[in-house]
Amino acid sequence: MPDGKKILGEERRNLILEWLKQSDKPLTGSYIAEKVNVSRQVISQDITLLKARNEPIIATSQGYIYLKEQQYSRPSRVIISTHNPEQTKEELYLIVDCGVTVKDVKVEHPLYGNLTASIGVSNRSDVDQFYEKVKATKAPLLLQLTGGPHSHTIEADNEEQLEQAVKKLIDAGFIVRNATSD
Repeated sequence: MPDGKKILGEERRNLILEWLKQSDKPLTGSYIAEKVNVSRQVISQDITLLKARNEPIIATSQGYIYLKEQQYSRPSRVIISTHNPEQTKEELYLIVDCGVTVKDVKVEHPLYGNLTASIGVSNRSDVDQFYEKVKATKAPLLLQLTGGPHSHTIEADNEEQLEQAVKKLIDAGFIVRNATSD
């Protein structure tokens, strides 16, 4: 951004949208805020406004992502898994090592119903960053609300990668059942 000037309203949201569309990796709210000289909270509000316009933006643990057309058509599957919190990193590594992305985690909460959180991890570096945020924030994992059972939506370039990931999870004792596939 030239000369530290604060970028206002619609111009800022148009820039954010352009950056997200052009980026191959998630952009953090802090990174965007610094580029346009506003607070991270303002960026969060901008993202909410963009989503209200039906822009396909999701928030992941690594930052914001604009879902491009090809991301909609990848094979995906919902898996039901169970393990203790200490095994989370191992579970995620098993999945991403097969070239598979973990899009989200979901649990069935007795009071709130279905709770879903975007994860968006595709490689070990993403998993490590996610896990570091968990440790730094001391935030409980969703699986801690259910004592272990949770589901993930996983996606890959092809069915073989999904099958390989499922097999590794079964072998490790993590899979409860294979819920659905696209």
